[in-house]
Amino acid sequence: MKRIGLLIVFFYCFLSAKAQIHELGVFIGGSNTIADIGPTKFVYANSPALGLIYKWNITTRYAIRASLINSKLKSYDTYAQDLSRFNRFIAVDNTINEFSLGFEVNFFEFNLHDDDKEFTPYVYAGVSYFAYDLLEIPLGHPAPGFPIEKVGGEMDLSIPAVVGVKASLSPLFVLSLETGIRYAFTDNIDGSAPDNTALQRGAAYNNDWYVFTGFTFSYTFGQIPCYCKEKK
Repeated sequence: MKRIGLLIVFFYCFLSAKAQIHELGVFIGGSNTIADIGPTKFVYANSPALGLIYKWNITTRYAIRASLINSKLKSYDTYAQDLSRFNRFIAVDNTINEFSLGFEVNFFEFNLHDDDKEFTPYVYAGVSYFAYDLLEIPLGHPAPGFPIEKVGGEMDLSIPAVVGVKASLSPLFVLSLETGIRYAFTDNIDGSAPDNTALQRGAAYNNDWYVFTGFTFSYTFGQIPCYCKEKK
């Protein structure tokens, strides 16, 4: 009988999975790079970033999350505190479009159907696939505004690590603040490592990072879910 009872509970949870709560939100913030050109601060948003974020809350603690974010990444030596970089005076713009998929974990229970205001820190990790421009920086020390040659486009992977806090404004709306660093599987987001080795700059085999920091305003929808918990 006990096994039959457990099977019934599992089957009921499986059927109710389609009734989980969903979130759809707009991400508004900024971006920066950590690369061979420009500043090396982890959070130094110097260009707008916009996107969409969707979450499927499996329980009050865990969610599957997907996002699309677009930004122009600015790698400007004039923003750097390192004097050697500042004097180099290179400025590179690169457009990036990122799709990310992974899991979000809340530190505390976050019940979107509770009339009380909810609050929790959270973390997100997964995998990202992004498109960016292939660039070549001419020899010399071009000043900001100097035309950087675009030689094509490329797509690559990155690993995101995001931390944030969120609060429910009502059962229908959630406001989040987060910052997320991405380790890219390329060293050429800033154009410092093109195929033409004569034009390479910076440390070889030192892959680039990029960061998105901003707010997400989400609308929640879906039926009240059955969050099945093991009874003690």
